[in-house]
Amino acid sequence: MAVIFWLDLFGTAVFAASGALAAGRKDLDLFGVLVLAVVTAIGGGTLRDLTLGLTPVFWIERPVYLWVASAAGLLTVVLTRTALLPARLLPLADALGLATFCVIGAEQARAAGTGPGIAALMGVMTGVAGGLIRDVLTGEVPRVLRRELYATAALAGSLTTVALLELQAPPSLAVWCGLLVALALRLAAIRWRLSLPIFTHRP
Repeated sequence: MAVIFWLDLFGTAVFAASGALAAGRKDLDLFGVLVLAVVTAIGGGTLRDLTLGLTPVFWIERPVYLWVASAAGLLTVVLTRTALLPARLLPLADALGLATFCVIGAEQARAAGTGPGIAALMGVMTGVAGGLIRDVLTGEVPRVLRRELYATAALAGSLTTVALLELQAPPSLAVWCGLLVALALRLAAIRWRLSLPIFTHRP
């Protein structure tokens, strides 16, 4: 559907911007910025398609995703040099990308004929894998492994989307509702440092 396609492009741009911002924090050159922007934007979807056997993967079939990711990364560089951007822009951009991709991934996996549980899992993979690769490449502890709710937010958004699809809701409505759930939970986790119970073992 057109709404989901444009939402997918939006998520691509937002995640690419988060990758470019992460590159800027590590003083990478312009090539490094483009690599991080593109990998962050398409990493999760690529793993989803390969896992589900959907080949060629989405960005080979529709190169517009590569162009959008590259343009968003370069635009982020320009904006950071010409305007004063908030210090918390990176986690906010990352939260938007996470929320968008987890629900898009769940919807696309369900459309490919997977069961509800696998569709929710593919949504989480789509949402977190790009950011995971970005953090590993920049030498950061991946957000998915930190205390604040991250993968949990993606799972909540994915489950909401899949549940509504199972109830025969229109795909666009299911995606928007799931996005709002994931985004609200992730922003709340950032604001109030919400986390799951922590396991500590001291022999």
